[in-house]
Amino acid sequence: MTQQQIADIIETSKANVCTVEKSAWENIRRARETLDFLYSLDAKHLCVIERGTDLLDAVHVIYDAAEKEGIKVQYDSVELMNKIRDEIHEKSKSRLIRHPINVYLKEDGDLYLE
Repeated sequence: MTQQQIADIIETSKANVCTVEKSAWENIRRARETLDFLYSLDAKHLCVIERGTDLLDAVHVIYDAAEKEGIKVQYDSVELMNKIRDEIHEKSKSRLIRHPINVYLKEDGDLYLE
């Protein structure tokens, strides 16, 4: 629905709906940051995927670094590429990493990307 449609339904102004929506998105962003921080407490820094790295090469960098730590990553190549795209979409474009990505690994093989 558009902001105007919502405003009409709840009998308020479009500007008020815009303000509430903006506040909600900010709350979601803060909540994600908090969850990311808590998640990273259980994980150790594994590696950095450098700017300009192809997504497929990034997967190999992560697998190689995890192997050195003796931990098996719980994602196959396709799942890992999708995880990078979905969780760090602002740092990748198409198949290239646009900004460095810090990779953290938990003992159970789960990854946290920042």
